[in-house]
Amino acid sequence: MKKLFAALAIIASLSTQAQTWVVDNSHSSVKFSVTHLVISEVEGQFKTFTANVTSAKPDFTDAKIDFTILVSSINTDNEGRDKHLKSDDFFKADEFPNITFVGTSLKKVSGKNYVLEGNLTMRDVTKPVKFDVIYNGTVKDPYGNTKAGFKVTGVVDRLVYGLKWNTLAETGPVVGKDVTFTVNLELKKQ
Repeated sequence: MKKLFAALAIIASLSTQAQTWVVDNSHSSVKFSVTHLVISEVEGQFKTFTANVTSAKPDFTDAKIDFTILVSSINTDNEGRDKHLKSDDFFKADEFPNITFVGTSLKKVSGKNYVLEGNLTMRDVTKPVKFDVIYNGTVKDPYGNTKAGFKVTGVVDRLVYGLKWNTLAETGPVVGKDVTFTVNLELKKQ
């Protein structure tokens, strides 16, 4: 009987050990959009990013999240605009090469819906933010890898991070202050 309890205790302790997850870049994306001339939106994406997540709970509510985006990987399908975005008018990529996010909590709201809170840093300015998250579940892929899928959405005021360039057109600001992010993540258990 003692051996049975010892074995159960070992199994229980193993099941609560934190698992490490990394981003599967070929099945993930970091996209954004911002209002242009008040009448339309310009979209873009960051091509290079990493995520490290650790969680002992299968619903990820205890997750520790670190996310890094390489600013120079910005792509709006317009070389001139991308160069401008990397300049001091916006990201100043040569001095501040990364955008980082460190999660402080991931709370389940209902069903697949969560709220992610954390600290977002751009241009050496760190501010607390909240993002909506949809947790799409965890599965094994055809190769035996365990994968988890998430969609993260939210709006960030670029002006509070020092991305202040703007000029006025007859309709209003050329570039809106609010940037909408959509991050689709497929994480792979290590």
